[in-house]
Amino acid sequence: MASTGSVADQEGQVMLLGFWFSPFVKRVEWALKFKGIEYDYVEEDLTNKSTLLLNSNPIHKKVPVLIHNGNPIAESLVIIEYIDETWKKNPILPQDPYDRAMARFWANFIEQKVTESTREALVSQGEQQEKKVKELKEAMEVVEGEAKAKLNDKTLFFGGGNGVGYVDFVLGWTCNWMETIEEVGGFKVLDPANQPHFHKWMANFREVSFVKATLAPKEKLVEYFRIVRQARLGLLLPYIRESSAKARSRNPESKQHHPESKNYHACVVVC
Repeated sequence: MASTGSVADQEGQVMLLGFWFSPFVKRVEWALKFKGIEYDYVEEDLTNKSTLLLNSNPIHKKVPVLIHNGNPIAESLVIIEYIDETWKKNPILPQDPYDRAMARFWANFIEQKVTESTREALVSQGEQQEKKVKELKEAMEVVEGEAKAKLNDKTLFFGGGNGVGYVDFVLGWTCNWMETIEEVGGFKVLDPANQPHFHKWMANFREVSFVKATLAPKEKLVEYFRIVRQARLGLLLPYIRESSAKARSRNPESKQHHPESKNYHACVVVC
């Protein structure tokens, strides 16, 4: 367990259960750091989930989970809103009711049309992947339109006058994860020529100090998403079984498994 964050007004003990590659965990980390909240981070082994995680999120059994004064909160968007309502400094959601409703609208759009389509494009192929990539391109056209309407040289982020905000945190995973998924999945959606305002936002968001410090190395993400894609397409498990069988034939007493087998099981439970 590692304590992280900066000194700030704090109400009780705060703990975050996470997994290094999860963009949903990163959202929560960014919100905590933006607020200046001190917290303990616990890295979960998703092939052997802790009792703490299972008891804290018995419905979905997934990360992220925020535990505040012993009370667990699950689901990244729910957690971010809880953080914003509990710690008033540095508002994440707009204060105006209409603007707040619009921020939630765009967060839901990003989740349903961008995040989900990207995930499905990663773990599909052929006509199914083409369909999902088309849907993703259409969604990114909408995001580009919103970026063009809202952002300029003075307003760098969707959070407006407060700087980064709710929509930025929800969309922020695209800065690191989407390019990696494109590379692994063999498709292309991001294009500065077609999305100049979105790419300018992305470059600015990457440079936010607490974001830049938490982005996962691309080479690690490439390896992880390669395993995710192969596992979901049914390509990895036969390879693991064949490799393990060959190892046992060479040494019948050996109980050694292929090193990617643990990653296979990890990706199955989180993707």
